[in-house]
Amino acid sequence: MTKAPPSLAFLCIQSLKLQLLQGDNPIPDVYELPSELLDGVIAHLPALALHNFQTHMPFKCWDNYEAGDDCLTLTSGRKRPRNDVLGSSWKLLFKVRWPELVNSVEPSADWQQLYWEKHLQNCVDEAAEVAMRPTFSGRISSIHVSDKILRYICHEEHTNCQKCVCTELSFHFQTFGPYLRCLRLLNVLCVTETCELLRTSKLKTLVLCWIRSEKHVEPSCKLLSQNRETLTSLEFIHCKLSSSFISAICASLHEKDIHTSGIQRFYIKASSFDIDPLAAPPAFISFLNSVRSLQSVHFCDSHLDRHIARMIFSTLLDSSSGLSTLDISENNVGWLSTFTWRSVTSSLSSGKSLRSLCKLNLSGNELNKYDAENLSHALRHMPGLESLDLSGNPIEDSGIRSLISYFKKNPDSPLADLNLENCELSCCGVIEFLDTLSTVEKPLKFLSVADNALGSEVAEAIMNSLILSIESLDISSIGLGPVGFLELGKRLVKGVKKLMSINISKNRGGLETARFLSKLIPLAPKLVSVDASYNLMPPESLLMLCDSLRSAKGDLKRLDMTGNICISSETDHSSLLGEFQHNGEPIFVLPSSSTSHVPYDDEP
Repeated sequence: MTKAPPSLAFLCIQSLKLQLLQGDNPIPDVYELPSELLDGVIAHLPALALHNFQTHMPFKCWDNYEAGDDCLTLTSGRKRPRNDVLGSSWKLLFKVRWPELVNSVEPSADWQQLYWEKHLQNCVDEAAEVAMRPTFSGRISSIHVSDKILRYICHEEHTNCQKCVCTELSFHFQTFGPYLRCLRLLNVLCVTETCELLRTSKLKTLVLCWIRSEKHVEPSCKLLSQNRETLTSLEFIHCKLSSSFISAICASLHEKDIHTSGIQRFYIKASSFDIDPLAAPPAFISFLNSVRSLQSVHFCDSHLDRHIARMIFSTLLDSSSGLSTLDISENNVGWLSTFTWRSVTSSLSSGKSLRSLCKLNLSGNELNKYDAENLSHALRHMPGLESLDLSGNPIEDSGIRSLISYFKKNPDSPLADLNLENCELSCCGVIEFLDTLSTVEKPLKFLSVADNALGSEVAEAIMNSLILSIESLDISSIGLGPVGFLELGKRLVKGVKKLMSINISKNRGGLETARFLSKLIPLAPKLVSVDASYNLMPPESLLMLCDSLRSAKGDLKRLDMTGNICISSETDHSSLLGEFQHNGEPIFVLPSSSTSHVPYDDEP
């Protein structure tokens, strides 16, 4: 069959596209085209051509798209439904290139800005791979951008053009640098030349990775100085923070002798403090104490010495910021028992930063029962605390009883999220704690007691909590077994109106797990997520749960059944599973047939 010749309109659009890709001023008459033809041109332009089209658009042309209350008025007097043609085109280009990210972006976002920001991050990541090669000895700005990236912004036929102006990294930062707001930078690119490439950017978020050598310190600080007026979030990952480096960082964020900064989020993750624990840099202390905009501070997995941890906590205690989130997790500092809270009561009651704290993460810090007792005193001076993570700390039942004391003395506490996973708790301690929660004015919304050896005896107390106000419950790997699930099912006699998610995985409940779920699902109208993985459920469990879903009137989106033997290798369940979907996605998450016959054993 003979291929139909291209239309005249197609040839004209191709000619315009090539002209725009070369960066030349387009023919002015193109902007005078009727809206239908102009929209057709825009719809066929790759990202670079669309950028040049928009850059050279005469100011009067923008007036052709004056927004009314419910329509756009063209200069011809005709009206059409409100439709941001350029914005829609940028969104489509973004979706084609990064389809997995589209749903995480706000619908009202500036898609052009997001497109070029993500594009530049791709270019930076690719350039870092080149710069890390032992044979690399050239300039960062001269690194070639791969055809894999260029084909998205130029189209494949243009990448082979000898006149292509966008093959070097420098072009991309010179052209699209002003769109950059967020950047993640590896140490190999923390050089003075990169600072020059970024001179037109106005960064709000900067993530620096693997800064461990003195030669990267000065360029890093120069980059901070360039963006200190706009920077609101600063993060260090896998960095070695010496005393001199920390001092230089803080100095870079301050303008001359004025100790002010717009930093709202300060994160140090998986890094190390190479400083004298008894002589912290004064600039660092001053930074923590004086930045009034500070809202979130993270020192996660940063090998904090207990003296440094105490210094940070004490400094933040007296700072003037409205701190809302503090994360000192995974540091194994075990220091709360040495911190005298009673001596700072007057300071805490004077409206300092910890009074504004909403989220506190102390997980993985080897806190014991004595630390938990001191923490219970501290909680009384954090009247806004809504989330507390104590997971991975061996506080034992004595520690949980300190929390019980806190709730009894503060029945109107706003604390809504509590994580007690892997805290070496026993059944008696958790039952006592859950019974206390049933008496407070504002019960918890999220609770995790996962990875504690509780056994089946805790079932009654768990069910009482479910019936009250729990929205999300994690009771994974607590040793419920068939008896525990049987007890849960027996006590489930009325609706669980608020429950939205539940994790009952790794409890070896067998068929009783399915029986409990088949009873729970119709009685929990708000339930959207269930993790029932690794419970040794037999094949008949699947049919039982399908019958329950048919009778339910809820909005369940996900039911994880991996790690169970609920699929017979001889049976095809595809048609049955196709019946239960949410937004085109299967509700059931099932094990592959190749592993369905292998039982899961979660015992050591």
